[in-house]
Amino acid sequence: MKQLLSTAGQLGQVLQSARRAGKLSQTDLASRLGISQSRVSHMELNPGSISADQLLALVSSLGLELVVQDKRPAGADSPTVEW
Repeated sequence: MKQLLSTAGQLGQVLQSARRAGKLSQTDLASRLGISQSRVSHMELNPGSISADQLLALVSSLGLELVVQDKRPAGADSPTVEW
């Protein structure tokens, strides 16, 4: 499954779909991650609350991988970012 995400809400939907496709209950996934079922539910419903470490553990537990890809065309100048 390859999914382009542009909102946190889409992330929650993808995580839930992947869990269901793997025939895992929230309790099963929680057990794999060493967290509570209610935390899994919260992460699916409010994915903006997930830390980077939690997201990486979650996608790994679901047999997924997280890919960050440059969306600019090849050869385009790098944008200047001010912090």
